Amino acid sequence: MRYFIELAYNGKDYHGWQYQPDAASVQETLENSLSAITRETVSVVGAGRTDTGVHATQYFAHFDAEEIKDKKEIIYKLNSILPPDIAVYEILEVVPGAHARFDAESRSYEYHVIQQKDPFLNERAHLVKNELDVVKMNRAAESLKNYRDFKCFSKSRTDVKTYNCKIYQSFWEEQGNLLVFHITADRFLRNMVRAIVGTLIEIGLNKLPEEALHEIIESRDRQKAGTSVPAKALFLTGIKYPESIFI
Repeated sequence: MRYFIELAYNGKDYHGWQYQPDAASVQETLENSLSAITRETVSVVGAGRTDTGVHATQYFAHFDAEEIKDKKEIIYKLNSILPPDIAVYEILEVVPGAHARFDAESRSYEYHVIQQKDPFLNERAHLVKNELDVVKMNRAAESLKNYRDFKCFSKSRTDVKTYNCKIYQSFWEEQGNLLVFHITADRFLRNMVRAIVGTLIEIGLNKLPEEALHEIIESRDRQKAGTSVPAKALFLTGIKYPESIFI
């Protein structure tokens, strides 16, 4: 039977979700724990890659196993043996062939910025000391929804067939000491969110005029976009699936 597993993880000590031959990954850690509990060799397929150091407050993966009669018991056992930086929230039965990556309709990310030194946020937020013009940043963020081709924000060496993405929402929000960037799209390119945030911050610092964003996107040139911001402040916060895949 096929199941979706909902989990969250702090990516600080992992080289991303994807299995790495010589480094710790969330995928391998979860597979080892599931295999130990079910006494089967379990392979999990994730909703997509996250880079080294990136976090997820909601992530989904699918796996095949014999019928699980007591999901709560499995969740309890998993959380007992998984390290503290990975938590399992739910196991959901899905239709045969449901795919955690390919059936996702949208994904949402947040990027956290602080404007003053904060010892409690230092490891999960990016410090920008100079004052930011959030109004300009929000106008530029909103304009991203007018474009489809985001090659300029993609990692240079990648094997994707298309650089087209549909952005549904893109805005900055002040939450106490945090300045949070929200973005939702049907798909994301590798390094895309961090490159977008880096570019928007340069606009907010008046290092780039707002109209430069159009020129950057039209150029399809990664070198013309802003510097990628650190991974430690990026969070995958939601993945949406069609209701029809759940039993």
